[in-house]
Amino acid sequence: MNTKNISDTQERKKLKRAARKKAAPKAKRPQDVPRGSMKRKVKTIAKGQRKR
Repeated sequence: MNTKNISDTQERKKLKRAARKKAAPKAKRPQDVPRGSMKRKVKTIAKGQRKR
């Protein structure tokens, strides 16, 4: 929902809440998807001398 042109904070909040209530519920995370510490870590490249 685009509330960019509404300057009143309370009005924006009201509209956003209404939109959230009206929106379809989000699907649950499947059980086979790892979460947090179980995720694969990204290897960081070593800093220091340049490769070229």
